[in-house]
Amino acid sequence: MTVFSATSPQSSRMRTRAHVVPIVLGGMAALCAVALVAYLLWPTWGTSGANGPDKLPVSVGGTLFNLPTTAIRMKIQRHSGPQERIDLDFLYPSLEPPGAPKHVTADTVEAAMQPIDRIFLSIAAHHDALAPEQRTATIYPRYLDQAATMPEDGLTMRMFRADTPYGNEDFYSAASPALAARCTRDAATPGMCLSERRVGGADLTFRFPRSWLSQWRDAAEAMDRLTAQLRGPRS
Repeated sequence: MTVFSATSPQSSRMRTRAHVVPIVLGGMAALCAVALVAYLLWPTWGTSGANGPDKLPVSVGGTLFNLPTTAIRMKIQRHSGPQERIDLDFLYPSLEPPGAPKHVTADTVEAAMQPIDRIFLSIAAHHDALAPEQRTATIYPRYLDQAATMPEDGLTMRMFRADTPYGNEDFYSAASPALAARCTRDAATPGMCLSERRVGGADLTFRFPRSWLSQWRDAAEAMDRLTAQLRGPRS
């Protein structure tokens, strides 16, 4: 009499399936765990810094300024806290922070040369150096030519003497709105103006094209607005 095994092929397949199912479920659970950890640890910032703050509180010379991040010209200066100096620029006349600079190649550099459409600003600790107002009142007069142009639309121009440190510059001044600017003359490159003012422990130095003096009131008021906008809360 033939003796048949008690284990049938069907029961073997059932036992194999019983072992495989836990392995598959365990593998799926492990994959889910890995995916969850990767999701939690994956960086959420972009290379453009789009998630960074719009403004940074920066202290220069112990004076607080709230500065638009995208207006800061040097990446190394784009951090909050005390700084010795910080450099910015703003579109004119909107006074908005400029966008990202366009890529310029050797083939397009000449075509990319456009009139300056922004005002540049440097904020630096003065460390009790001579104030801009004092320099205007006591230093510049020593080097100015005695002759002065008649005020044109409220703006007076005086030339610096050729044998002085400012020999290639002119001095512009007005009372309302207040303006004092030292400007280079147009030559191979367009003339630029420099206007300074003191705010707390910092000196603000504005630079802009001399050609803007044809609308000097607009330029003076733009510097006043920027000074007010950037100044942090007073203690």
